[in-house]
Amino acid sequence: MIVSASRRTDIPAFYLPWMLERLRQGYALARNPHNPRQIRRIPLNREETDCIVFWTKDGSELLRHLDEVEGFGIPFYVQWTLTSYGPDLEPNVPDKRVLAENFRALARRIGPRRLVWRYDPVLIYGRYTDDRHIEAFDRLCRRFSGATDTCIFSFVDLYAKTRRALPALHPVSPEEMDKLAAAFARIAGETGIALHTCCEGDFHRFGIGPAACIDRVRMEEIVGHPMKALRDSGQRPGCGCVQSADIGAYGTCFHGCAYCYATGPALSTEHRPDSPLLTGKLGPEEMLPPECRQMSLFAQAGGAGTSDPGFSDKQKTHIRQNRGTDR
Repeated sequence: MIVSASRRTDIPAFYLPWMLERLRQGYALARNPHNPRQIRRIPLNREETDCIVFWTKDGSELLRHLDEVEGFGIPFYVQWTLTSYGPDLEPNVPDKRVLAENFRALARRIGPRRLVWRYDPVLIYGRYTDDRHIEAFDRLCRRFSGATDTCIFSFVDLYAKTRRALPALHPVSPEEMDKLAAAFARIAGETGIALHTCCEGDFHRFGIGPAACIDRVRMEEIVGHPMKALRDSGQRPGCGCVQSADIGAYGTCFHGCAYCYATGPALSTEHRPDSPLLTGKLGPEEMLPPECRQMSLFAQAGGAGTSDPGFSDKQKTHIRQNRGTDR
């Protein structure tokens, strides 16, 4: 099984203690976001897990705990999103200079094939003009040359949440897309980074191919043998990803990015690092998978004496910033 950690939230930045505990226990539970009463048991062990794909905007904690993560013996690679946006659009993302240095440090540890850079999404808004994107992309490409072999970018999709957060935002025009794609392709080529688009139109004329973020070819190189992996039909048209099981939950990321489809005003306060669920607890009528039905619901809910949600100081800081209240 391929595990995605996670398209729905930033596990490396905010939930790495939980992830490490799930790796120790060898499994996690995840709710179906379309049917929250339906719960799936997802293996996290060398025998059943082929590869883990981490998604993050801040891999600093992952870098600090890399020896422990690698000690579980499960192959993995990291997709790290680093853009040119400031606190007006990414209010709780740490200093980009620090992140860029940590990106390079992680590359030195795991190698460029296991670290994918995402410049995503590209939006034209206020001071973020097409020329500013080209300048920022050039600067980051030259900084990351040799640290990664791949950059994935896409243009902003106007989800309902995005429209509410940024009512003046407009779609990137075809002319703007062509200008940016041509410039990005030239710069990436000069710095030895392969450039791909995520769920976009045809940019082959610029030498840009479609991306597969959950990438069978990359995983086969990492694990060292062929993998049986089918295309993920549940993703958007144009997505080249193969099937994976996501262990995240929507509404639990504290970065607060204005354009993000996965964020929301109601952040979970029911996270416990010792629970198999990332957030919330199991009720008596939950639809548990057969292998979990003999497990203690009380134990799965976090056990005795766990009324404290169990947030780290970093998480509490982000909650205060997002909610404006002390906790």
